Amino acid sequence: MNKRRVSKQIEVGGVKVGGDAPVTVQSMTKTDTRDVDATARQVREMEEAGCEIARCAVPDMEAALALADITRRSNIPIVADIHFHYQLALQALQSGVDCLRLNPGNIRDRGKVETVVREAKARQVPIRIGVNFGSLPPVGAIGMTRGMLRHQDGVNKLPKAGEAEQGQYTIVDHMVETGLWEIGILEALDFDLIKISLKAFDVDTTVEAYRRMARLVPYPLHLGITEAGTARAGSIRSAIGLGALLYEGIGDTIRVSLSDDPREEVYAGLEILKSLELRKDGATLVACPSCGRADVDVRKLANTVDDLLSKVKTPIKVAVMGCEVNGPGEAKDADVGIAAGAGRAIIFRKGQKARIVAEADMLSALMEEVHKAESEVSEPAGV
Repeated sequence: MNKRRVSKQIEVGGVKVGGDAPVTVQSMTKTDTRDVDATARQVREMEEAGCEIARCAVPDMEAALALADITRRSNIPIVADIHFHYQLALQALQSGVDCLRLNPGNIRDRGKVETVVREAKARQVPIRIGVNFGSLPPVGAIGMTRGMLRHQDGVNKLPKAGEAEQGQYTIVDHMVETGLWEIGILEALDFDLIKISLKAFDVDTTVEAYRRMARLVPYPLHLGITEAGTARAGSIRSAIGLGALLYEGIGDTIRVSLSDDPREEVYAGLEILKSLELRKDGATLVACPSCGRADVDVRKLANTVDDLLSKVKTPIKVAVMGCEVNGPGEAKDADVGIAAGAGRAIIFRKGQKARIVAEADMLSALMEEVHKAESEVSEPAGV
């Protein structure tokens, strides 16, 4: 994996983003923000799943006002997602949010952006410039307040970067130029608490846009594949796009966008980071795919163990194997493992048999060994 890009570090409600801070995982509430109880409850669920920054939609003034109660009830930073109306950003700031997301595609009046930036600067609240393919300004009209409808704006006619002829203006060019327009406004007001995102559904477009922006500015990058899809397809699409960028050292915070519970977004994001060894906290599950040799339902067993490990915060590796012949050897680097057979199971540590237990006791025995491993990892060296 390439050395991580050095970016300016900012703080979002006390959570460091960029610089040498770990890559953080974000998600977005799916509740009606005006329903304070439901939204606060979902933020709490997201936090319990491992989410470090939560974003809430702000469709109207009632939602902007509700953020005051939501932020007070949240243990993690709250980001206000603002589109179209700059007044909502001003109210969100008064409500005490920890960060704003502004869309340069649908708030294109420089004066209005400047008004928001001045208020954010006074409060030292960061701003994410959120460029999104689905809401780009018309071609040739970046920063112009009177534009054509999207089906007439020319955006969908722009070629992808890899399909363009030499010198031809591409969709990546348009995304990057849109972001740079708003960056210029913020920098002109001596405001540098900036994050940037450049999201598209198309993986190639997204990756190239981030690569381009990473070379042009020093600010932290918020990675995401927009409208990625269901938990099954969207997690894969996001893992490919975000994984490619993170492997290149690009990216400081991520959000996996799924048509599912936000906790699924958090789980997917954490697993992406774990797979690249960018996160060490929490248990990592290794499970065999199962085959005709298996004497137990490996799928059921693996999912049960995965649920049991959800509360484990210590960086340990746990293996679930369906064959007691090859299991210990195949997962010999796991801290703890189980190889289930007919009526019994082998519990092993670092590839070595620890004990043999009856099938009815295998889960409790496994978790006993997991807790022992947690204690060993947590003990100071030499103790």
